[in-house]
Amino acid sequence: MNYVLKNLPVRTEKPRNTGFTMAMDKGLSLRETEDFVESCSDYVDIVKLGWATSFVTKKLKEKIAVYREAGIPVYFGGTLFEAFIVRGQFDDYRKVLDTYGLEYAEVSDGSISLNHEKKCEFISTLAQQVTVLSEVGSKDAAKIIPPYKWIEQMQTELNAGAWKVIGEAREGGNVGLFRDSGEVRQGLVEEILTQVPEERIIWEAPQKSQQVWFIKLLGANVNLGNISPSEVIPLETIRLGLRGDTFDHFLGEIKL
Repeated sequence: MNYVLKNLPVRTEKPRNTGFTMAMDKGLSLRETEDFVESCSDYVDIVKLGWATSFVTKKLKEKIAVYREAGIPVYFGGTLFEAFIVRGQFDDYRKVLDTYGLEYAEVSDGSISLNHEKKCEFISTLAQQVTVLSEVGSKDAAKIIPPYKWIEQMQTELNAGAWKVIGEAREGGNVGLFRDSGEVRQGLVEEILTQVPEERIIWEAPQKSQQVWFIKLLGANVNLGNISPSEVIPLETIRLGLRGDTFDHFLGEIKL
């Protein structure tokens, strides 16, 4: 940090298991990627190349190399996994992971109907090759999954070999964990936390109000995902209580 401020929450340091920030790259150019890692690499733990953007991204290997040189792992969005699965190309997907030297992969079923037992088989198989993040929740706003089902699927997918589970919100933060207004489904989150360890969950929270809500609930070192590259540093200030939204949250008994 550039100077000293007292009474800040203690942030975990990289490589970390909590306080995790997953940034979503929705098509940054190579130059933009270089600029992004120069300014934000200390605050980003992993980057997702959103949905299937990797299919149409120019200089993909070069972009992945920029992230790798900055010590930031990269993985392809779960929608790409689903695009391969629905076409019966699981083995081809595994080869793509090897071709690009990826060490992480996301397994999801937000856009396709996939038997949950089969999904867990995919997780188990991929876990022998890479570190798996599995996403729970639907991208269909009309499909409301009850809390017990979220818990059951998260637990089962962790048991199948997932390193962490991701709570679905899409890049807009208006499905899954959230109502279409962006409001957090608070009861759902609180019920999940009674059964699934918080350090095993990444909460997709692209909107500032959602990030603030989770930080106030779970502290500075909550795992958050789908963060826009331009919002990584603003998020870090929210985590530290250095933005109006959380300014008073970590001050304790300081008196002026």
